[in-house]
Amino acid sequence: MTQTSLDDDELFGEAASEMRSDVEASLDEARAALPDADAVWDVEADNTLGVLNALKTALDVGDAEDHLRDAKKWYTMGERADAFEDAEDLAEDIETVEELVETVEDAREQVGDLTATIPQLRSTLEEFAADDEQADADGDAEAEAGA
Repeated sequence: MTQTSLDDDELFGEAASEMRSDVEASLDEARAALPDADAVWDVEADNTLGVLNALKTALDVGDAEDHLRDAKKWYTMGERADAFEDAEDLAEDIETVEELVETVEDAREQVGDLTATIPQLRSTLEEFAADDEQADADGDAEAEAGA
C-alpha cells in the first residue's frame, strides 16, 4: 500500500468521524431547540384565550427543524459515501427527533385552531344567552299584560 492510499484512508476515516459528530451535534441542537416540557405544561393567563395563546407560543419548535435538516443532510451524505460503520443509532435518533418535532407541530396547529374557534364560540354563546333572556322577558311581559 502506498503512502498516498494510507493517507487517503486516514483522511476518509477522519471525515467520517467528523460527519458523525456533525450529525450528533445537529441532533443535540434540535433537541435543545424543542420546547421545554414545563413551558408547555405550566401556562399562566387570565382567560382561556390567554392560556391557548401562551400554549401556542410554548409549542414553537424554533430552530429544531433547521437543526434536524442539517442532521439529515450530513447523515445522508455519510450514508451515501458509506462513511459510517454503524449508523443505525443515528437513523433511530433522527427518526425520534423528527417524530417529536411533528408531534409538537401538530399540537401547535390544534391549539391554533382552538385559538381561532374559542372567541367565536364565546360570542355565539353570549348571543344565545341574550336572545334567551329577551325571550324570557317578552314572555313575562305578555303574561303580565294578559293578567
